[in-house]
Amino acid sequence: MTELPIGSSELTGCDEILVASDGPVRIVTLNNPGDANAVNNAMHGAFARLWTKLGEDADARAVLITGTGDYFSAGGNLVEWLETHVNNPVTRREGMRDARRIVRDMIDFPLPIVAAVNGPAVGFGCSIAVLCDITLMSDRAFLADTHVASGLVAGDGGSVLWPLMMSLMKAKEYLLLGERIPAAKAVELGLANRVVPHESIKQEGLALAHRLAALPARAVQDTKRTLNLHAERAVTAILDYGISAETECFTTPEHRAAIDKFLNR
Repeated sequence: MTELPIGSSELTGCDEILVASDGPVRIVTLNNPGDANAVNNAMHGAFARLWTKLGEDADARAVLITGTGDYFSAGGNLVEWLETHVNNPVTRREGMRDARRIVRDMIDFPLPIVAAVNGPAVGFGCSIAVLCDITLMSDRAFLADTHVASGLVAGDGGSVLWPLMMSLMKAKEYLLLGERIPAAKAVELGLANRVVPHESIKQEGLALAHRLAALPARAVQDTKRTLNLHAERAVTAILDYGISAETECFTTPEHRAAIDKFLNR
């Protein structure tokens, strides 16, 4: 697979979130390759702050999100999660505040966001992929929202947006069971736009971002805003309840048992 320009952590202050410039396109890379680009606390906080900083870039016209290597993001780092979200109420509140901010900021972000889902997108990765404006998936990639299987409410991603993209019945099936959604099925359901050969996923994503960047900026941004008002209504009505309900699950025995089962594999 052809790699994209190597980014830096200068904008984010976090080595796990890199940002590179390719003309008017900003390339955001999830960069935790030793852990399948799983999200840790530093990465989660940096991603929450990212959209305000990118919005201040007057020369940017589009954003591409992808992952280092052959993973998009395999969810959360459960060892760190146990200490900061299960055992520590202060960092738990901070993490859920950032989760709320990520959803709202990505929906409100004025520039078009393209996802090049270059591998498994689980939990956090799944939510991010579906929050983008146009999502391309590698033929080796899959989506999975595993909140319920891990004893949590699917409060900050699937339950908010999936019913806008697919039937309510299908949203219930995949969110309650947490099953993998292969790339072709994700397109069929409406969670992604198209499947791309794995070897070219990042370059095709970049090419699409450049196509969007070349269009009249005001027309693109206001059209996105008009369309995303549908999503904003859903967020306003649903997100706060979902986040609150998810937060209450962190100290349940079911969630602790799910983490212990995973860590003891």
